[in-house]
Amino acid sequence: MTDFRELHNGSFVMPNAWDAGSAVVLAEAGFPALATTSAGIAFSLGAGDHTVPDGAPTVPIDVMFERIHQITQAVGVPVNGDLEDGYGASPDDVARTIRRARDAGLAGGNIEDYDGRALYEERLSVERIVAAREAAGPDFVLTARTDGQLLDGTVPLADSIRRANLFREAGADCLYLPGVNDVEQLRTLAAEIDGPLNVVLGLGSSKLTVADVVGAGVTRISLGGSIARSALGFVRRAAEELREHGTMTFAEQQIPQGELNQLFARYAARRSH
Repeated sequence: MTDFRELHNGSFVMPNAWDAGSAVVLAEAGFPALATTSAGIAFSLGAGDHTVPDGAPTVPIDVMFERIHQITQAVGVPVNGDLEDGYGASPDDVARTIRRARDAGLAGGNIEDYDGRALYEERLSVERIVAAREAAGPDFVLTARTDGQLLDGTVPLADSIRRANLFREAGADCLYLPGVNDVEQLRTLAAEIDGPLNVVLGLGSSKLTVADVVGAGVTRISLGGSIARSALGFVRRAAEELREHGTMTFAEQQIPQGELNQLFARYAARRSH
């Protein structure tokens, strides 16, 4: 298996899977690592993402980790876990979640400083990353995510950069600031944050490309729930075509059953050896 930590010495794209099947299809495309998406997993279970309606996670931790384990077992590339806010406010909660992430086969994981309602106080946020680092051990790639730039312009970019650097000092290997979709701001982040930077593509109406983001100095590119949401968008368009026109042109885009059978059988055989 590719060493996940070593990937952060260069730049790479890490798309997000929501179940074992999507993970296999993405791994087969040749990406060196994958991530999970808590939003995509929630949507696949008919649940909302953790920020609605009241900010609380809608997918219980046991259900989330069952799906994460299915993903890590399905593929032979490193998987980074979307661990939300660590499933609890206290440093002990976060440490427990990191230990569980390691047991589930994850090579790394993200811890957010946002509980779905508000950012955690800065000192507590740092203590949570310290606890995560202690629980992670030397091989697990710990990503600290700060969500201030998702909060409708209420948090200055400089404050998010300060938090990221504090998290780096606390032991984070990679820093993640979702919500920044401007190339010049990305260059600022890459220059002022003391560590590898993760950027998410596919949020909102951003037209940034992988080349744009890598050119700005970003190490790691993820897609969050973008592919999962796009897949559900395809389902809706297919349903509308079938209901309104009685046609099935959407079927032209399907992967043939025989090809999928062979693909999944090949990956199952790899797991058995």
